[in-house]
Amino acid sequence: MNKLLQRVVAGLVRTGNLCITGPNGVTHAFGDGTGDPVHILIKTSRAERAIAFDPMLAAPEAFMDGDLDIVQGDTLDLLRVVFQNMGPGGIDAMWSKAIEGVRHAFRRLHQVNTAVRSKRNVQRHYDLSGELYRLFLDEDMQYSCAYFERPDMTLEEAQAAKKRHIAAKLQMKPGQSVLDIGSGWGGLGLYLAKTFEAEVLGVTLSTEQHAVATERAQAEHLDNHVHFEIKDYRDISERFDRIVSVGMFEHVGINHYRTFFDKCAQMLKPDGVMLLHTIGRSGPPYATSAFIRKYIFPGGYIPALSEVMPAIEKSGLVVSDIEILRLHYADTLKNWRARFLANRDRAKEIYDERFCRMWDFYLAGSEAAFRWQDLVVLQIQLARKNDTVPITRGYIEKCEKALALHGSAHEPEMKADKVKAEKPKPRKAAAPKRSQVDKKA
Repeated sequence: MNKLLQRVVAGLVRTGNLCITGPNGVTHAFGDGTGDPVHILIKTSRAERAIAFDPMLAAPEAFMDGDLDIVQGDTLDLLRVVFQNMGPGGIDAMWSKAIEGVRHAFRRLHQVNTAVRSKRNVQRHYDLSGELYRLFLDEDMQYSCAYFERPDMTLEEAQAAKKRHIAAKLQMKPGQSVLDIGSGWGGLGLYLAKTFEAEVLGVTLSTEQHAVATERAQAEHLDNHVHFEIKDYRDISERFDRIVSVGMFEHVGINHYRTFFDKCAQMLKPDGVMLLHTIGRSGPPYATSAFIRKYIFPGGYIPALSEVMPAIEKSGLVVSDIEILRLHYADTLKNWRARFLANRDRAKEIYDERFCRMWDFYLAGSEAAFRWQDLVVLQIQLARKNDTVPITRGYIEKCEKALALHGSAHEPEMKADKVKAEKPKPRKAAAPKRSQVDKKA
């Protein structure tokens, strides 16, 4: 086994039960022997050298290429040993810390999400085969953190609870206009249109997601109330009663936070409410995982709350509530990965073995980061005025219970006569334009 790699692993793994067999067939044990055993095989000297120099990127690459196999345990077991032994700053080896330090220093350059680059970034991930996502997502195609009100919830139940939780924080009322920034496959927009008879505009830069969302709206006869467009939020000139953004802010990039919140402030009506749902960090700012940035979410960045708040403050928006969802995403990813592995053969037919290994490492690594590192989900409620929402949080639970009572996990409904409100005129009936927008925050 490479002496340099042996020293790196010995310095990292103090607890746990890890064995590594190198290309020469010699096996070395690391840790104190506690916990479930994990055994990996490194097949080539080239992979050994690469992992010793840059373990955070080279190890997943070696796994993808088949140069590293896990012969006892699985990817999550391996990452548990690694993540439980290291702090948020990464592996405590001088050159590894130096590499991660450079990545942190240049993180803004990785997030220069120009028009062309942003469109390309979206295509890299969200324009993958829709069938792939159907292999592991819930029936509503929710590709964001679910909300586990109870530990025994199914994924479908927890995703329905997430939509109720968001609607409650938005203080939705029948007939309101809603902007959904980063509308995905349309599930949340359709839910708000169906449940509250809202007039919803959902914007995305993904051609695949737009096509599916539009088809769903037509199939559910909601296309007069919810419209999905391929459009950058920065090109919208309308104003809305409510703005919601779920799982999109991670793609904005720290260079563009001020633009994002300034634009949201312009689009939100004086008595409006906005809910931002995004992955964040409970610790200090840190560079995006090199593996995630290169292979999964190019241009993406997960902020610390300290990086988000200054942009909100300067926009004039009022922060009326912040909730930190801990471990909810870990459990969501656990469900996704179990479903993906159950359908792995079909995923391999759609793509190939290397893709399946990459996706397994992505799902396992993400779960590990939420379970044993500093990743959390931030739900930030925003308004234009200080007195827009109630001064205590009881209204959230009250609304969630009403929504759960009047609906099912898959098709919750809340009739308009529950809350009397004048309905605005429907949006123009013209078909949504497939705008050639090449910008994406």
